[in-house]
Amino acid sequence: MVHDLSQDIAPAANGQMPRQAVAGLTPPQLAEAMIREVWPSVRSISAGVAGLSAKLMRSVFLAPLGWLLNSLLFGRKFAPSLCQRYTLTNRRLMVQRGWKPAPVQEVALKDIDDVRLIADSYDTFYRSGDLQVLSGGKEVMKLVGVPEPESFRQAILNAVKAWGGPDKLKGPFVPASAPSK
Repeated sequence: MVHDLSQDIAPAANGQMPRQAVAGLTPPQLAEAMIREVWPSVRSISAGVAGLSAKLMRSVFLAPLGWLLNSLLFGRKFAPSLCQRYTLTNRRLMVQRGWKPAPVQEVALKDIDDVRLIADSYDTFYRSGDLQVLSGGKEVMKLVGVPEPESFRQAILNAVKAWGGPDKLKGPFVPASAPSK
């Protein structure tokens, strides 16, 4: 039998590892559980080099050079101290760094008012874009190079509606797999 690690949560007071029936459906009062985690695309490392690489890969003869440039960016994406990921839990949204992830920036779900996709940041080649997290009308976090940004945006908004508190229950539930307008 395969053990689904997404259903594990932090050890309980008695030292046992409780499991959640459905990933992400642990109340924040009980434990913090990961809902979704994404690794930024190579565009987040260097938009200029990634753009050049995409143009080279669209050509027939220069595609290998584009692959080489992309492989360098991809290698840096997983470098031990430089790798970065965006993690959404039932308590907060975090930017984490390193192979053993440590939060470098975070915002509690109860503080998030809106999440916007920056329209001109979407890259059709890498299918990634930038998300702007707003709280109190100000940008508190910017997520650069998020793959499938509309899906991650909906996941954040749904988590805020579900776990952000009673004043955050505004609007309909939109599945993350719903087509964007």
